Amino acid sequence: MSKYYAKVVWNRGSDEQYTDNQYSRGHEWMFDGGVTVPASSSPHVVPLPYSVEANVDPEEAFVASLSSCHMLFFLAIAAKKKFIIDQYTDNAVGLMEKDSNGKIAMTKVILRPEVKFSGEKQPSLEQLEKMHHQSHEQCFIANSVKTEVITEIIA
Repeated sequence: MSKYYAKVVWNRGSDEQYTDNQYSRGHEWMFDGGVTVPASSSPHVVPLPYSVEANVDPEEAFVASLSSCHMLFFLAIAAKKKFIIDQYTDNAVGLMEKDSNGKIAMTKVILRPEVKFSGEKQPSLEQLEKMHHQSHEQCFIANSVKTEVITEIIA
């Protein structure tokens, strides 16, 4: 068993009343490796100027964590099969809408991995599909959520 930690810190601004609901949602995520990420609510959820558009919001982080987890397993699987990867790019998209229970949820995340291989050994489309399927099956994050995760391979 492993444990993972994140520290989330928000402070009310000295010029903010707070109870009028007009306060900054900007905050920080701090991780054990020393990285601090500026975070905020999404401007799609809380309008500007109360959201900080430049900061990462939880919805973006959710999509990124699914994409990152999938990629890390894909890289490991491809390396074991002796494929050489030069670049992996995923323009992932998350869809927020009402779910079957009428609750707003991230109902679907579409991964769009584009993988650039080098060397003589190149995977077939069938091999790519199998490696992406294995990556999805092994991804801890995908195994932890009810969101539908779809992989659309960019060849």
